[in-house]
Amino acid sequence: MMHRILFTASTFSHIRTFHLPYLRAFRALGWEVDVACGGTPPDLPDADRVIALPFEKRMSSPANFRAQARLRRLMRQQNYTLVITHTSLAAFFTRRAAAGVHPRPPVINMAHGYLFDDETPAWKRAILESAERLTARQTDLLLTMNQWDYRTAQRLHLGRRVAWVPGIGVDFSKLDAPPGACSRSTYGLDPEDFVLLYAAEFSPRKNQSMLIRALPSLPPQVKLLLPGQGALLEECRRLANTLGVANRVIFPGFVSPMAPLYALVDAAVTASRSEGLPFNVMESMYAGLPVIASRVKGHTDLLDDGRTGLLYPFDDTAAFVRAVKRLLEEPGLCAALGSAAHDAVQPYALDAVLPQVMEQYLSLVPAAQPLRAPAFSTTDKE
Repeated sequence: MMHRILFTASTFSHIRTFHLPYLRAFRALGWEVDVACGGTPPDLPDADRVIALPFEKRMSSPANFRAQARLRRLMRQQNYTLVITHTSLAAFFTRRAAAGVHPRPPVINMAHGYLFDDETPAWKRAILESAERLTARQTDLLLTMNQWDYRTAQRLHLGRRVAWVPGIGVDFSKLDAPPGACSRSTYGLDPEDFVLLYAAEFSPRKNQSMLIRALPSLPPQVKLLLPGQGALLEECRRLANTLGVANRVIFPGFVSPMAPLYALVDAAVTASRSEGLPFNVMESMYAGLPVIASRVKGHTDLLDDGRTGLLYPFDDTAAFVRAVKRLLEEPGLCAALGSAAHDAVQPYALDAVLPQVMEQYLSLVPAAQPLRAPAFSTTDKE
């Protein structure tokens, strides 16, 4: 019997960034692999079919309901053995599409971080929870990657079965290669500068503005490197100018690979409102950097305050400033935190995580399980 799988996500970039090893693993098992996402279809060598969907960020957009209808037709036509969905918007409409298919294929939702937590306003949390409750009956397996999401999903019965996995795995081998030609002068930085790095999309949730607001309270040699793109990039530029710290904030745009940046900075920071299990923090830990992170879900799963990193209350500028000053005043602390972080993040490596995730995926397809072992090599990396 030919097995066929459908991966969905709001954007193709999400699949390209995080899930190519899993497409490759299913192809190694002899499965046909379809990928349906929003945006322009890219070249995905490990996909048999790539389908563009008209997803739009606004949940109530008519385009999303057209995407749902397209997904429903696909499921009826292709007789998928398994459907795996990622990202909140795509997960909602994929599961709503599956609700109209009989017989329905097994559906797995991987929650990369619920967009609500204990601090979310009650009205907003009620809406987001309602969306998850509405699709729980079509969620045969819900995979979560931080403890808050796992406990919440269990308590609210957001899937027929709920399990925890240590993320999707990070390919740390990309950081083991020589970082290449990149010096501080490339970014206008001096050797004596104490450089903080935060690589993230410029969005309200990522909260780069808090870091910029903190700079006037920090010594002049503290500089902030903010690679990334997004809707709030220009707003952050204007804020840096308004506060008189434009010469201390560097906006290099999208940067890839990141290894050269990890090699030239002194510490990694994050101001995020919430996370699933963030790659930027895990990569920084592997690179041996001390990490200063907001005390929110996802960060608290990765960092033990005072041992593998420093945590501060979300959006607490004064507490963040104190944490940075602590690194400045205790030179040995940077090395100690970085070394401990490097050791602590090893269980999140792709080679360790991919077999665990694949075991969960295939748990809904008993006939496929004897074929598992050969697929779990990640030595052929792009």
